[in-house]
Amino acid sequence: MRTTDHRGGDTPAGGAVPVFLYHAVMDDPPDWIAEFTVGPREFAAHLDAVVDSGRTPVTISAVADHFAGRAPLPPRPVVLTFDDGFADLPGPTAEALADRGLPATAYLTTGAVTPGGRSLLPPAPMMTLDRAAVLEAAGMEVGSHTVTHAQLDTLRAEDLAYELRTSKAVLEDALGHPVRHLAYPHGYNSPRVRAMSARAGYETATAVRHALSSHRDERYRIARLIVRRGHTVADVRAWLAGEGARVAPYPDAPRTIAWRWYRRGRALLRGPEFAG
Repeated sequence: MRTTDHRGGDTPAGGAVPVFLYHAVMDDPPDWIAEFTVGPREFAAHLDAVVDSGRTPVTISAVADHFAGRAPLPPRPVVLTFDDGFADLPGPTAEALADRGLPATAYLTTGAVTPGGRSLLPPAPMMTLDRAAVLEAAGMEVGSHTVTHAQLDTLRAEDLAYELRTSKAVLEDALGHPVRHLAYPHGYNSPRVRAMSARAGYETATAVRHALSSHRDERYRIARLIVRRGHTVADVRAWLAGEGARVAPYPDAPRTIAWRWYRRGRALLRGPEFAG
């Protein structure tokens, strides 16, 4: 059975897969990340809504297995992801997830979490790389969010390869096992970025798109719903019901393509820029 989504696009009935994108969970975030931060009380309410939804929480690895034909996704899956590696992640955030038995995927910006490392992220309280194992012990899988958090679709080939391969290697050295998944900083990607991500050895890559994913989504730009501080529990419940957002896959809009070319031109003049 198929239904036509009222926002456009033909999608299998019940096939929408909400993939949530969180950043920091704290009450007093730095100004630059405040728009993408939720407080601990709001976050707890979001997690309770996930539990109450009847959806099956899975990691990105389960999505990868589905796309590779190794195993089907469970009925009505939901994915929780966290970008960058803020200080709350291996502490109260991981504890809130573990208390509810919710798995998740954390994408770490290695230059920001490695002592003495270099990244384009503005100052903020960050976790350290040695706590990546703590995330795994709490039921979170770890993926790459590049080294510096640059706009990947504006980089030269050698710089892009460095971002993709070095972050993967650093995490694999820290964890002692392969790192299979990538999240593009701020979702910025392109056909070239997606192809190089595959060649670098990643099995999936998540974008943003602020859309619901689906069983038919693209494995190298899985759509995510970016959670902002203004979003309410009602928004979260709507997404969990498969409503309130477009359903991927769908082609890039002309303005998205135009914005990419504008940023590329700017990067030629200024050099790599922070994706945010």
